[in-house]
Amino acid sequence: MIESTPEPAQPAAPLPPRPAEPPVPGQPPARARLTPLAAGILGTVIGASAVGAVWAGTAFSHSGPGTFTLTGTFSLTDEVVSAGDGCRGGSGYDDIAEGTSVTVYDAAGDVAATGHLGTSTQESGICLFDVSVDGVPRGEKFYQVEVSHRGKVQLTQKEAEGGEFDASLG
Repeated sequence: MIESTPEPAQPAAPLPPRPAEPPVPGQPPARARLTPLAAGILGTVIGASAVGAVWAGTAFSHSGPGTFTLTGTFSLTDEVVSAGDGCRGGSGYDDIAEGTSVTVYDAAGDVAATGHLGTSTQESGICLFDVSVDGVPRGEKFYQVEVSHRGKVQLTQKEAEGGEFDASLG
């Protein structure tokens, strides 16, 4: 009997590298994840940007550093008519109502800012309107305020900037 010696096994040839598989259509390729430090820094930057944007939006939406908001009250004492929750003028005062124009003039008589009569309430036969005019330039010695076309009321700078506008008609 002839015995055969098994031949030593030959090492297998290495397999060629497998080509990368293309991503499945419709799915984004895999992304690397952020480290906790990078995520924290990114969150801080985005948060600070959002706070800055809100601050900038509110800082310039009404009155800037060179302007103020003129506030006060306008009263109609004659021909007052109830209107929903508020009031308005009747007969010869029908131009006086919520939304009626309010014009602020500077010391030279030029238009400085415009606004409208605000919310109205009726008390003891008098119609009271809130007045608020944004963007009035600072620095005038006096201001004049006119509701509709009913004549100008003069205020000092201190009165105007202090929210002391108070005028009446009727």
